[in-house]
Amino acid sequence: MPNFICNTCGTQHAETPAPPVRCDICEDERQYVGWGGQEWSTLDRLRAGHMNQIRDEEPRLTGIGTTPRFAIGQRALLVRSLGGNVLWDCTSLIDEATVEAVRAVGGLAAIAISHPHYYSAMVEWSRAFGGVPIHLHAADRRWVMRPDPAIEFWEGDTRTLHDGLMLIRCGGHFEGGTVLHWPCGADGKGVLLTGDILQVAMDRRHVGFMYSYPNYIPLPAPEIHRITSAIEPFAFDRIYGFMFDLAIWGDAKAAVRRSSDRYLRAIGAGA
Repeated sequence: MPNFICNTCGTQHAETPAPPVRCDICEDERQYVGWGGQEWSTLDRLRAGHMNQIRDEEPRLTGIGTTPRFAIGQRALLVRSLGGNVLWDCTSLIDEATVEAVRAVGGLAAIAISHPHYYSAMVEWSRAFGGVPIHLHAADRRWVMRPDPAIEFWEGDTRTLHDGLMLIRCGGHFEGGTVLHWPCGADGKGVLLTGDILQVAMDRRHVGFMYSYPNYIPLPAPEIHRITSAIEPFAFDRIYGFMFDLAIWGDAKAAVRRSSDRYLRAIGAGA
């Protein structure tokens, strides 16, 4: 039986003989059902019409994004670390060319994902590399549409992986919303990989904070304080968002503080 993939959010579901009636992730108020109604694809169909673009973002950090764009359109990031490579966030497409490219730089030791909108084909990715663990925050357990023994739910506010890589629970967009701190990135000044838990703005000088991006639902002030407090102890000079080229290249920690102040003023909660 196929594992159907939602065309709007890109999430792969558990095996079913026919497409599911609904996608719970898209019917949640943070997402939406496509204007033409619920539509589905499969991995084989994606492979027939799409490919993954693979390119370096900086030394030891590689972006993997699908073209033509599919579903939300996020790209994954491969952190190449001495203790084992980590795939941050995920894509719905995985094919032989992508697997070979990742193997050529050391394969995968683990997968970690910021929030349910980017779970996509995480189980396919894990199995392609021998069943590597998939680290998800336990607060978002209910949004796993394809359960698998490789999924490891973690709890609390931080989870250490290896080589100083740290998962940080920020909440906000989702209760378990997570960012990845890579201390060796940006020439040792530190990097945050944020998906859209902190959404890099188009000016690439600010970040945004939203409960729903497509439906324009803001977060309340306590959630902004929670997010900024969670990352404050960590050193970082650069932030990579959810798409190619969407990054704050320097002085990113100051950019987060500036963005938080601006956001709080905009919702009437600032000083």
